[in-house]
Amino acid sequence: MKNLLKRADKLCRDPLAHNSAALYAVQGCRKLFPLFTVPYLTRILNPTGWGTVAFVLSMAEVVALIIEFGFSLSATREISRQRHHRENCRDVMGGVLGAQTLLAVIGIGLTAVVAPHISLLRNQPRMVLAGLIYAVAQGGTPLWFFQGLERLRLAASLEISAKFAALCGVFLFVKSPEDGWKVVVLQAMAAGVSTAAGIGLAIRSFGFRFPDYALIREALHRGWPMFVFRSAESLYGVGNVFLLGLFAPAAVVGYFATAEKITKAMFGLLNPIRDAVYPRLIYLAASSEKAAAELARPTIAVMVAGGFSLTAVLFATAPWLIGLLAGPKFAPAIPVLRLYSILPALLSITYSVGLQWLLPLGRDRDVNRVIIGGGCLNLILSCLLAPRLGAMGMATSVLLSELYVCTNMVWAVWRSTNLWSGTFLARRTREVRPDPEEC
Repeated sequence: MKNLLKRADKLCRDPLAHNSAALYAVQGCRKLFPLFTVPYLTRILNPTGWGTVAFVLSMAEVVALIIEFGFSLSATREISRQRHHRENCRDVMGGVLGAQTLLAVIGIGLTAVVAPHISLLRNQPRMVLAGLIYAVAQGGTPLWFFQGLERLRLAASLEISAKFAALCGVFLFVKSPEDGWKVVVLQAMAAGVSTAAGIGLAIRSFGFRFPDYALIREALHRGWPMFVFRSAESLYGVGNVFLLGLFAPAAVVGYFATAEKITKAMFGLLNPIRDAVYPRLIYLAASSEKAAAELARPTIAVMVAGGFSLTAVLFATAPWLIGLLAGPKFAPAIPVLRLYSILPALLSITYSVGLQWLLPLGRDRDVNRVIIGGGCLNLILSCLLAPRLGAMGMATSVLLSELYVCTNMVWAVWRSTNLWSGTFLARRTREVRPDPEEC
């Protein structure tokens, strides 16, 4: 009993446990709040209005991806490695903030050129403007800084507070289908407040280094491989609603967005494990691949078991979830959700076996090659299937692309790393016998 209490006390004091708890609080907020807002918005805005809002938010996520530029991975890795060197951390932070300012200008310019040619965005100037503000705030969030230092409790508190204020705003100000733009504005305000406060706290911790050309160039150089990875991933990840909206009416986009949000909300329950372990794996892999593997293997077991459990739950409860969260008008979303329910099982393998292990080892090229292949496959399949099959076609495209990524990621890990060394999953190598003539 004493040993059990000692272990429990040690676990409670472990920063990894604190960070996991903070991230679970954030994920709980991200998943719990939509349980209140989505049923309200789907009923107030109707499928067409809800589809338009979802499309604009998806567009904003694509722009945010340009601004974020993979820094959530590359800068987290660099801060984690330099955590004991104040000047180096300040240089990393200055370079990233300078690069994101430049990228925000590029992202806004691209949107201004493209938006008038997209039917769902015509005559929606307020919603487009709000979406751009949301994109800049979301793309510039400094979570990478706190994650790299494994100090996530404060960042979590900021995000939870801002999202709670946005939740209250939805019920106070969104009263009719014409108020869809207010939903985007509230999301932008929440992201803006938490991002501004986070940057202020980061500067207060390490000071501010005004970014010069060298720092910005270095930040972009480090972030480029991760940007390629995140961009390709977005072709079958955050950009699915945007892609579908290029081919389908707003109502169909609404059905698909509802199924996707429910699926990703469920899978988000596993994200804190991934996000809390990632910086620790980077730190361990820098000195001992064996020690990193000892942490990675139980993480994989938990993630994969959780992913398959979520798939089973989603498939079985799809009619009930759609009826509860969206209402009878969204019945066409039920078959989409049942098909999409396979996604958590695939994602749990992709993230835990692949990304969570290959990236800390610096195998960026292997990851990018697989992700780019999956992104291109999804782009081709969506252009073929979405115009003909609508939401079901888009869901099929995403699942086939994720299956491609999952299998290739597992193959890359098994073929070229020692993750499974010492277990029954270790790859078999042919024993080399000495030449008798040399003996």
